Amino acid sequence: MSSFMDSRREGRMFLSPEATEVDARTYNLVLGGVVIYGLVLNIVMCAALGSSMMRVNPLFLFIGYLVCAFAGVMMSTKSDNPVISFIGYNLVVVPSGLIVSTVVSAYVMMGAGDIVLQAIIYTTIIAACMIGLSIAVPDFFSKIGGLLLGALIGLILAELINIFFLHKDQSYIAWIGAAIFSLYIGYDYWKAQQYAKTIDNAIDSAVDIYLDLLNLFLRILRVLGRSSSRRR
Repeated sequence: MSSFMDSRREGRMFLSPEATEVDARTYNLVLGGVVIYGLVLNIVMCAALGSSMMRVNPLFLFIGYLVCAFAGVMMSTKSDNPVISFIGYNLVVVPSGLIVSTVVSAYVMMGAGDIVLQAIIYTTIIAACMIGLSIAVPDFFSKIGGLLLGALIGLILAELINIFFLHKDQSYIAWIGAAIFSLYIGYDYWKAQQYAKTIDNAIDSAVDIYLDLLNLFLRILRVLGRSSSRRR
């Protein structure tokens, strides 16, 4: 996994013969626009699908998500064509939206819609702060890639152990996850600025930042939900 991610990112450093480099402003406008498009699409999906997602088999939904998301990431990775990369991006965004719709619907049905709104606000604030920090102190974010990858692998293992063996409400795992993905937002934005500034690279970088935001939102939602349930 580490070698795949490294080769994926290193490939963006160089300008392919077919690609045209754009100015930094256009590059970042495309990057931000693609990320916002994915998030808005997820919000629309949550509003449109509502509780209907609760009737879908979770295992089927999760397997479908893994297959589509993997295919989408591979498409964006292997292609230098912005159109194909954007299709790959949608293959990540749409199944992710189905997962988020299921989670959000569960909170709304429990009368905790206000927690969902709080999670969106907190995610937005944290993302803005991390991007600002990556611009203000780029040297810090340039040094934490390996540390974040190790922390992410540890987080995944801890979550799997808890799901299959411990079955405990361990809120600290969600807190750690939120911290990791907060830093990943700043790191991936910093990394995006190091790539050759092409439209295709902007879309590929949007995949990384979108997934960071989604993971951060889900973990903040979990933290807020557990805190709320304890107060009741």
